[in-house]
Amino acid sequence: MELSTLDYSFIIVFFSIVLSIGVIVSKKSGKNTSEFFLSGRTMPWWLLGLSMVATTFSTDTPNLVTDIVRTNGVSGNWVWWAFLITGLLTVFVYAKLWRKSNVNTDLEFYELRYGGPAAKFLRKFRAVYLGVIFNVITMSAVTLAAIKIGGIMLGLEPWQTVISAGLITVTFSALGGFKGVVYTDFLLFFVAMAGAIGAAYYLVNMPEVGGIQALMTNENVVDKLSILPDFSNTQALITLFVIPLAVQWWSSWYPGAEPGGGGYIAQRMLAAKNENHAIGATFFFNIMHYALRPWPWILVALASLVVYPDIASIQEAFPTIADDKLGHDLAYSAMLTKLPSGLLGLVLASLIAAYMSTISTQLNWGSSYIVYDFYKQQINPKASEKRLVAVGRFSTVILMVLSAALALLLQNALQLFEVLLVFGAGTGLIFILRWFWWRINAWSEITAMFASGIISIILKVTPIGAYFFATDTGIFPDWSEYIFVVVITTIIWMGATFLTQPESKEVLRSFYIKIQPGGPGWAKVLKDAEADNQKIITTGEKWSVPAGISAMLLGCVLIYTCMFATGYWIYGETLRASILTGIAIISGWLLTRVWNKMKGTIL
Repeated sequence: MELSTLDYSFIIVFFSIVLSIGVIVSKKSGKNTSEFFLSGRTMPWWLLGLSMVATTFSTDTPNLVTDIVRTNGVSGNWVWWAFLITGLLTVFVYAKLWRKSNVNTDLEFYELRYGGPAAKFLRKFRAVYLGVIFNVITMSAVTLAAIKIGGIMLGLEPWQTVISAGLITVTFSALGGFKGVVYTDFLLFFVAMAGAIGAAYYLVNMPEVGGIQALMTNENVVDKLSILPDFSNTQALITLFVIPLAVQWWSSWYPGAEPGGGGYIAQRMLAAKNENHAIGATFFFNIMHYALRPWPWILVALASLVVYPDIASIQEAFPTIADDKLGHDLAYSAMLTKLPSGLLGLVLASLIAAYMSTISTQLNWGSSYIVYDFYKQQINPKASEKRLVAVGRFSTVILMVLSAALALLLQNALQLFEVLLVFGAGTGLIFILRWFWWRINAWSEITAMFASGIISIILKVTPIGAYFFATDTGIFPDWSEYIFVVVITTIIWMGATFLTQPESKEVLRSFYIKIQPGGPGWAKVLKDAEADNQKIITTGEKWSVPAGISAMLLGCVLIYTCMFATGYWIYGETLRASILTGIAIISGWLLTRVWNKMKGTIL
């Protein structure tokens, strides 16, 4: 595929602006760790919200959505749409709690909520486990997508894509820190959205597809359009709809959708000006992430079924692609090769933007764990701010190198998505309950983390998994594998919770005084403090969780109906679209009333 001068101009201008931002903010970002990792906690909600959206607009996401749509239809996206419930719980319940904690990283929370050697071990282990291992795996999936895009669209070898994309991104990330990431995310968001929408419009209307009406009636597409799964297909219903909505959203830890908040979402909440800005940022993110952004990707995925109906047709069109990189996710990049000059450059710039936004966030977030939760805690507690920033920049480079190396070994994004889901299965409930139930202790989290990981490895790597859960020959249906891991992990960590000592009175009371979580789960702690004549309730506010759950439910109705309505407007089903739009308006009005009663306005 040949790029025109106009295409190159888009890409060069984009790179120049991004690197310039990194250089301009590098001096202030390098002043201390608070600036390098949290931008001095002065960020407004709209900038943080756009940054969250841009971060999750990664190069692997359109590939993942394409793989899902081509394999399971539009309804297959419920495997990640279900995480909206988690996201809105974070908005209306956990965002203000995180901002109140005033920690530097979400792992610092462990020594706020727990005490003793177990808390110290948990913090340093999770720093390596999440900041390095899980972070590298996540970044490798994004880099794998970049490799496929580079191979399909530019004919680049995997190592050429890794070096060219990774070098620029790691340079910018190491220089600009969190402020550079957030400022460039503002630009990246608009470039990425323009590219995605422009590509969808052109590709759906090109002659091979024939426009939206022809697409909707094409024999390769017609059985893929339903937003809800086929309720007569028990297997699909359970796998794609029931498990995600009934179990997955609360039980699994997944980057960017952690129950109770965490990871780079928590990092942005901690960087907000105050609690209201943290809430506004996360709510804006959830609206954009679920209701609007997926549809351009879905349309391209559907159009790809017309042009490339199977993997063999993709292989025939692109014979130089290695067999170990072939998959349905390649269809997205394959479709982009058909874009005209100018739009092609914009879309390539948007894909580069998506890559840089995600990787730079992951690098800064993972580096913050290494600096705050491992290096400063375990190696050099007296390190100067200058030294800590230097360690942060060095670890940024190391994380990039490790993720690039792993990306060269992977095959497709859906494969990794499924592994990560199962690997964190059963741990999510702890992240929800630890704020509101005094009995959760450090051993609860340690046990859950190891149990989930070990069980997942056994099922994924050894013949035991195939014996019990193989699609055709297993004793149990394959969809029950996830539920099995959740149930066993939950039983194990609950047992560990009651077999080990609770956290000390001092730790529990100190946590309550700082956070004021409220609720019946802290009744014993309050009663014991009262018996000791110690006042730990410092505010007269009512417990806001019931109202927060009401707001979460209304928010789910609002965003899901917006998502459905958008789809039906595109499909041309105006009656359904109009009804859903009306429901969205009503639920939005009710949500505003509930939220105003909770804590004034978001702004």
